Amino acid sequence: MERQLNSRLYEDQSKLLGVQSQDGRQAEAFTKAFLKNSLPSLSQESIRQFMDRKAVVLEFAKKKKEKQKRKRAKGLNAKQRREMKVFQLKEEHQRYELFLPLHELWKQYIRDLCNGLKSGSNPQIIQQKLLKADFHGAIITVVRSKCPSYVGTTGILVQEMKHVFKIITKENKLKVIPKRNSVFGVEIDGFVTHIYGSKFQLRSSERSAKKFKVKGTIDL
Repeated sequence: MERQLNSRLYEDQSKLLGVQSQDGRQAEAFTKAFLKNSLPSLSQESIRQFMDRKAVVLEFAKKKKEKQKRKRAKGLNAKQRREMKVFQLKEEHQRYELFLPLHELWKQYIRDLCNGLKSGSNPQIIQQKLLKADFHGAIITVVRSKCPSYVGTTGILVQEMKHVFKIITKENKLKVIPKRNSVFGVEIDGFVTHIYGSKFQLRSSERSAKKFKVKGTIDL
């Protein structure tokens, strides 16, 4: 190791590094001074022993990687959603037949949720499951309402919001029915359940954690 440190540089190495090779005592003195400066805590004897056993990496520092801040995508606020009409169904899409496949999917979803709707099934248990289910695609009917003009309105539920149901009727008309002060009937495979809208004023995504009473009330 010592012989390699004190050896002369080749001419091409000298040109590449931009240094001039020194001979004899000058080279030895430079090497000792450089090592002492790089390893100030060690004595000359310790440096010699250290160099005999292993290679030393001098003045090495690992570059720190700069952390890139991830920009979170910002969603649309309520005003932007209104301006862009995100939740408005286009007039050309307001056709009853377009939503019949959705209704068939909803019926299969309810059958799977209730493990089949059989004559011997417990009505209260099924009703509790239905109240926590997603009703998009269900055919619902306004059975009772404080506003008589809503009574008898039937259609496929295409949008459920916190306070209203939006349904498409067989006449291809979009009806907005307030949940408050209304009772809705839902029928599937001969099983009929009633939804009391006044106790049902929340988003469909929030119903899974909601506890409902089997019997509801309405002031008409």
